[in-house]
Amino acid sequence: MTGTNPKSVAPSGRLTPIRLAVLDDHEVLLDALSSWIAANAPDFELVLSASSWIELVHSPKFPTDLVFIDFQLKEPVSIEARVRTCRAAGAKVLVLSGLDTPEARTRALEAGASAFLPKTMSMRDVMAAARNVMGVEPAPGEPRDWRPLPIGATLPTRPKLSPGELDALKHYVSGLSTNEVAQRMGVQYETAKTYLRRVREKYAKVDRPASKKADLIRRAAEDGYLQ
Repeated sequence: MTGTNPKSVAPSGRLTPIRLAVLDDHEVLLDALSSWIAANAPDFELVLSASSWIELVHSPKFPTDLVFIDFQLKEPVSIEARVRTCRAAGAKVLVLSGLDTPEARTRALEAGASAFLPKTMSMRDVMAAARNVMGVEPAPGEPRDWRPLPIGATLPTRPKLSPGELDALKHYVSGLSTNEVAQRMGVQYETAKTYLRRVREKYAKVDRPASKKADLIRRAAEDGYLQ
């Protein structure tokens, strides 16, 4: 036998996993994605999780077969530069964004991204798009629960939050203090504090404790609230 194809057939009959990298500056979201992919998408291997552009391109594991890139990063590197660099290195790019506008979509696709997806999409749809980009199909019998769960976890029950509680949660997990949440919402400090206390209580009632801010950020990531 001569040569080895990097996508050679594994003993199971499946192709070897597609090497995936994810670039997102929300580290808790990176952790949630890593756990979810390991538990639910055996045809992908997340070999690189980067919270900065420099970390991604300087990693010895770059380039990968496919890169998920967050459209909005805090770094002053344009989406066009990021996409074109990945493409030049031989990686395909799927852009995920909390900013789903025609301008953002056009910029990403014209730069060479294979797909542009809003972060509101379910992980099932995101990975279906990733498979389409890579030209592969899921194997029969793969897990059909596509929500972002930690490995070995049971399906989480999402607490029912009021509009005010949800708004406070989203602001708080984005990095704002309780006082800043109150200012952003245009309410008193005690009102914002009450909203966040009720959010924690509701998560506790469904056996998903969130007493610490890090825990609350994780819950928000699991339930798709982290943008």
